[in-house]
Amino acid sequence: MADHQPFPPGARRVARPAAVSPCPSCGDLAGRGYPGCRFCAELVDQYWLLDWQELLAAEQLAEGGAGERELAELVLADEVGRHPWTCTDWAMTLVACSQCGDELGTGPVDCWRCGVADGLRWSWDHAGLPDAISAGEHALRVARAALRAPHRHREAVARTWRLLLPFLLVGELPTVGQVRRVRAAVLAGAYPELAACTSHVELLAFPELPWRRPERAPRPAPQPKAERAAGQPAADAV
Repeated sequence: MADHQPFPPGARRVARPAAVSPCPSCGDLAGRGYPGCRFCAELVDQYWLLDWQELLAAEQLAEGGAGERELAELVLADEVGRHPWTCTDWAMTLVACSQCGDELGTGPVDCWRCGVADGLRWSWDHAGLPDAISAGEHALRVARAALRAPHRHREAVARTWRLLLPFLLVGELPTVGQVRRVRAAVLAGAYPELAACTSHVELLAFPELPWRRPERAPRPAPQPKAERAAGQPAADAV
C-alpha cells in the first residue's frame, strides 16, 4: 500500500459551510436527517468520501471496483495512524460484519464483533488528539458514528448528536457541559423545542428544565411533649 505520514488528518479536503441552512430535501437543518435523508447523507459523508477517494487513487483502484473491498479490509487490519480516521470509518461502511452481516460497527447491541470494531476505531483519536484530529473533528466523527447506529446508544445520546450535527458541520463546538445540558433537556422531553432552534447559540441557551420529582405528603407538625408533673419519675427508656 502507498506510504502515508503518521496520523494523516482527515475531513479537511472540503470547505465547511459558512452557515447552517435548511435541507432542501427533508426540511430540517442540513445534516440533521443523516443518514436517512439523501441530501443530508451526501453533505456529511463528503468529508469522509474525498479522503477515501484519495486513498483509492494512491492505490490505483477504482471506486466500486473489485479491489475496493479488499483495500477496506487492509485498512482496518493496518496499524493505527497509518491512514486518516475518515478512511477507517469509510472502510467500515464497506465491510460487512462476519457475525451479524450488517455494516461493520452498526450491528445489534449483542454483536461482539461490531462492538470490538467500533471500540477500536477510537484508538486513532486517543493517539491523534490534539494535533492530528481537532476536538471539533472528533465530535463530528462521534456524531456520525452514533447516527449510523443509533440503536447501539441510549436514545437521548443519539438524539443529542442529531441536534448538534448541523452546527458541528459549520465548525461550532459545544463544551462537554453544554452537551450534557442539551442531553438533559432531551431526556426531559424537549426535543421538539430544541429542534426548532435555528442557531448554535439559541440551542445552547435553551433554558434548563427542572426535573419533576414526585410530590411527598407533608410531614406532620411535631407535637409538644407533655410536661412532667413535679416529683413524678421519668419514664423508662425503651
